[in-house]
Amino acid sequence: MPTQPFLKAFWPAIAAVVLAAYPGTAAEIAPHRALYAMSLGPTHGEGGVTAASGTMAYQWGETCDGWTVEQRYRLKMGYAESPDVSISSNFVTWESKDTLRYRFNQKETRSGGGDQEIRGEAKLEGAGKAGAVEFDKPETKSLKLPAGVLFPSAHTIHLIEKAQAGENFVSRQIFDGATAEGAVLVSAVIGAKVEPDAETAKKSPLLNRPGWRVRLAFFPADQKAEKPDYELGMVLLDNGVSRDMVIDYGEYSIRAKLDDIEALAKPGC
Repeated sequence: MPTQPFLKAFWPAIAAVVLAAYPGTAAEIAPHRALYAMSLGPTHGEGGVTAASGTMAYQWGETCDGWTVEQRYRLKMGYAESPDVSISSNFVTWESKDTLRYRFNQKETRSGGGDQEIRGEAKLEGAGKAGAVEFDKPETKSLKLPAGVLFPSAHTIHLIEKAQAGENFVSRQIFDGATAEGAVLVSAVIGAKVEPDAETAKKSPLLNRPGWRVRLAFFPADQKAEKPDYELGMVLLDNGVSRDMVIDYGEYSIRAKLDDIEALAKPGC
């Protein structure tokens, strides 16, 4: 039975459309609320995952000095040779606009046990410099973060900037706090530009934007690993909104289809 945190890969993908951004960047993001329907994608091999269904609610909020993200999902996984598993997760984060501070709290429950909570705070010594993360749960511990590490929102903006500049490959160390480990390597392949889809744009003006087909490979914290733990494919719009996501674990994959999206108010700073 797989033990991956099924949806941790969504953090770099689902930022939204805004009027304020990190200093010195051309990419703009904005507060929004979105609902995604999850289902089983292509599978490979026999005797593994046979079904998957669920929903994910994602909310991106802006404060005067940072952004808050709340990602809630419920997912039911079916298996050929073992009982079904129901997973419920609530992942809340705050990231400063200067990209130097990050707080995170994840609570996950599974049918049959295996509940967990991960909570802590990370700080960098300066832009592009090293830092550290302090975990409060599941146990108190400290880990170092390498120079150049990015937090999730900064990574999304970085991807958009590189795509706008015409670059096709981006590789960075990322820390998100979705597991009680240090930074992981995320390699992105950026494909050709995709023009707005008129039918999809009917749902919201937020979707009436060009973007790029992007595929992210998430490698384990062990730098000797040659293969990624999983990959995430998506259409990433130039405002940060993500469409048509597929998380590929090799033997199976999970699709996330955008069902609804709305803009949220900006703070009156």
